[in-house]
Amino acid sequence: MTMDVLIVLVLLGLALRVLKRRRTAAVALWLAVLLFLATGCGLLPAWLLDSLQGPYARRPTIAWSPRNAIVLLGAGAQRAADGTAEPGEPAHSRINEALALYRECKASGMDCRLEVSGGDARHIGESEAAVYAAALERMGVSAADLLLEPRSMNTWQNAQFSAPLLHAYGAQRVLLVSSATHLRRASLYFAHFGVAITPVRSDWLKERMDWWPQSWNFAVADVALHEYVGVWRYKLYEAMGWNVRATGPGDA
Repeated sequence: MTMDVLIVLVLLGLALRVLKRRRTAAVALWLAVLLFLATGCGLLPAWLLDSLQGPYARRPTIAWSPRNAIVLLGAGAQRAADGTAEPGEPAHSRINEALALYRECKASGMDCRLEVSGGDARHIGESEAAVYAAALERMGVSAADLLLEPRSMNTWQNAQFSAPLLHAYGAQRVLLVSSATHLRRASLYFAHFGVAITPVRSDWLKERMDWWPQSWNFAVADVALHEYVGVWRYKLYEAMGWNVRATGPGDA
């Protein structure tokens, strides 16, 4: 995304030079340079991440209810060299955090369900929900405690398709597990479908400050911008009345 903007600015600057608009061309080219340095050296991603992840820095203290649901949002699945399906690399921190919460909930003596949400978005022949559930069972999670939502192809559908499962279970506390960068948007979507959640971060994304531009920072900036765009799009659609009707527990 940031590279797209850079390319547009450079092409615009070059086109303006051809059209003899030298001052305007210089502005576009200098903006491209500044954007390249601010992103690559870490200033822009640091600013974007601070607002996006800040509210989720501290993991919450949880008072378990009689009926609890831990919602694990998928982060991709893939085929290994031997052909077996396994969680994608970004998913492991989410799985570990959900597993830790599940064990803590079971130790409290309360009723617990671990819901795994994710369809076959990468077309590997198995849903993320099924792949993650198999991994969780190998880690000791009882199959009876797993709720699978295998249809969703994006975060909006994670919330839309999870809501009926959670309402049917009668969850009194819902913990939403995802990456810190993802929690603002995911929380917004779940609230839209009438699910009150407690957000719990798994991984924490960090820029790499350096005087020399780093490719890592461009990737981090793109991740953050993707989340901001998702939030802005939701608010725009909500203002225009384009979102699916918001629901509450009684509507599920």
